[in-house]
Amino acid sequence: MAETNEAPTGAAANGNGTQPTLNVLAQYVKDLSFESPGAPNSLRGRDKAPGIAINVNVNANPLSDKQFDVNLTLNAKASFDKDVLFNVELVYGGVFNIDGFPQEHMLPLLFIECPRLLFPFARQIIAEATRNGGFPPLMLDPIDFAQMFQQKLAEDQAASKVKAS
Repeated sequence: MAETNEAPTGAAANGNGTQPTLNVLAQYVKDLSFESPGAPNSLRGRDKAPGIAINVNVNANPLSDKQFDVNLTLNAKASFDKDVLFNVELVYGGVFNIDGFPQEHMLPLLFIECPRLLFPFARQIIAEATRNGGFPPLMLDPIDFAQMFQQKLAEDQAASKVKAS
């Protein structure tokens, strides 16, 4: 049988024959806040479900050439009529080692893949915080981080066109 010394082809190779890697080095709660300003009255049963507003944000900061701190911020506010039932905010972070990817893949990795890896853990923390606050657990729907990233790119492009004119 003949041996071949071919390098991997396509996206798996980065030019020097090594595989690109994305590793989670640490995960942590940076900030967690739960408020139920109307308790205990806010805990009583209601005829209809409260309105829940959810905001999501992703930030990434380099720690070194290959390590990045990515923060996923989730804010959920439940209200009924004009009363705030609860407000929960979580900043959940992860330290990622990213090596061997082309530069053009870095932003999608940091703003799509990294928060996608953090989200299930953050979702669980939000659910437990609302349950511990006396409410049914708030189970956030999956978030399309790719769509969020594309929308942010489109907004940035539109803003740069306005500045240029």
